[in-house]
Amino acid sequence: MTDSGPKLRLFRWMKIVISSVVVTVLLLFTAACIRTLSLDVNVGLKLAHWEKTNNISLVIDHRQREELLANFKEAIRIPTVSFSETESNTTALLEFGRLLRKAFPTVFSSSLVQHQYVANYSHLFWVQGSQPRLVPYLLLAHIDVVPASESDGWDAPPFSAKEIDGFIYGRGTIDNKSPVMSILQALEYLLKKGYAPRRGFYIGLGHDEEIHGYKGAVNIAHILKKRGDQLSFVLDEGLAILDGVISGLEGPAALIGLSEKGSATIKLSVTMAPGHSSMPPRETSIGVLAAAVKRLEDNPMPRLFGHGPERGIFEHLAHKFRLPLKFIMSNLWLFSPLLGRMLERQPETNAFVRTTTAVTIFNAGVKVNVIPSLAEAYVNLRIHPAQSLQEVVDLVHSTVGDQRVKIELLDGFDPLPVSSADEKSFGFQIIKKTVLDMFPTVTVAPGICIGNTDSRHFKDLASDIYRFAPVWFKPGDAQRDPHKSFSAIP
Repeated sequence: MTDSGPKLRLFRWMKIVISSVVVTVLLLFTAACIRTLSLDVNVGLKLAHWEKTNNISLVIDHRQREELLANFKEAIRIPTVSFSETESNTTALLEFGRLLRKAFPTVFSSSLVQHQYVANYSHLFWVQGSQPRLVPYLLLAHIDVVPASESDGWDAPPFSAKEIDGFIYGRGTIDNKSPVMSILQALEYLLKKGYAPRRGFYIGLGHDEEIHGYKGAVNIAHILKKRGDQLSFVLDEGLAILDGVISGLEGPAALIGLSEKGSATIKLSVTMAPGHSSMPPRETSIGVLAAAVKRLEDNPMPRLFGHGPERGIFEHLAHKFRLPLKFIMSNLWLFSPLLGRMLERQPETNAFVRTTTAVTIFNAGVKVNVIPSLAEAYVNLRIHPAQSLQEVVDLVHSTVGDQRVKIELLDGFDPLPVSSADEKSFGFQIIKKTVLDMFPTVTVAPGICIGNTDSRHFKDLASDIYRFAPVWFKPGDAQRDPHKSFSAIP
C-alpha cells in the first residue's frame, strides 16, 4: 500500500506529459495545415500608381523577326572573348560596337538617348525622362564572353550561331548577349513607336565582366557617381524562368535574385625540403597539402538554409508544389532544418544552403623521381549571405589546422546586401509586373544568385539590385551544352 502513492503520482505525471505532447503536436499540425491551405504570397499583388501604365503592344511581322534573329546571330559570331585580366579580344569588342550602331540606328540617333564609350569598349546609354525628379534606374548587361574552342565538346562551332532543332548554339547566347541585344532591341522598337519615358534610365554594357568588370562596370559606376546620381534600382543578369526544372513544382517559375553570394579565392601552399623518390620522407609537401585539401572537402561550411533570401524562394513557390512538399515548404518555421538537409544532397541545390568550397587548381612537382619542395592548391569559395568573408577565411584556417600549410587570401568580397521584395519595393514590383504581363502563367519568386555579376560594383549607387533575365529553361536545357551557351528561337 505504501508504494502505490509514488507510483500513482508518477503515472499521473507521465499522463500529463504525454497529454501535453499530444495536444502540442495536434496544435502544431493544425496550424501547419491551416498555413498550407491558406499560404499564397502571390495573391493580392497591389498595383501602385506607378504600375498603371498604358503598355505599347508588341507586334512584329515576319521580316522584323528575321532581322532580329539575324542581328542576334551576328552578335554571337563576334568573338568578344576575355582571356585574362590583361588580355581581351579588343578587335572583336570594337567590331561589336559597330554592330550595335548598325542594328539599332534609332537608339543612336534619337534625341532622347545619349551614348558614350567607357574605357574604350564598354557602353553607357542615358535615356532621358520627361520628369527629371524621378530617380533613374540602370539596366546592366555585358558583351564579353569566356574562351571557347570546338575541342571542349561543342555540338556546333562556338562562334557559329548555328541553328540545331530550334536552338541557336554559340558562346554568349545566354551569358550574356541575349540580354544585351534584347534590351537595345526593345528600346529601338519603343522609340520607333514614339515612346518617351517619364522616368529616365541608364543602360550599361560592360566589356570585361568575365574578368571581374574592373574596367567596364567599375568605370561606368564611377561616371554615375561623378554625376551625383543615385539609382532607384539596378537590374542585371542572374536567375531565369524555370519550367519543369524544379521537381514537384507545378508550372513555370521566374526567380528574381535579391542578392548574390560573396567570393573568396584562397591559396594553400606547403614548402618542405626537396628529395629523391628513392629515399622518400614519411611526409611530402604534396601529401601534407593533399591532407589539408581533403579536410576542407570532408568538412563543408555550415548549413545556413533559412538564414538568407533562399528561404523566400520556397515560401513563394509553396502553393505550386504537390503534397507532401507543399506541406513542408508552407511551414518552414517548422521544417526548415529538414528541407535544408534535403537540399544539401545535390550539388545544384547544396549551393543554396551554404558557402561552397571548390578546389580548382593543384600544382606540384616537375619530374617523376623528384620530391618537390613546393605544393600549391587554389580554393574558390562562394559565400552564403549569412556569412562574411572574414568568417569564411577563419573557418578555412581552423579546418586545415596545420601550421605547415600557408593560407593566403588572394581576393574576395562579402555577399551583397539583400534587396527588398515587398509590396512597397519599386524595383521588384516593376520587374514582377513586367514578367506577369509577358508570361501570365508564371509564378514570380525571390531568389539568390550563386554566381557573381557586374551589379556588385553599383552597391553604393542603389540599395536594391536585382538579378534576372527572361530566359526560359526547360528540363535538359542545362545539359544541352556544358557551357550554357544556347538559346531557344522564340
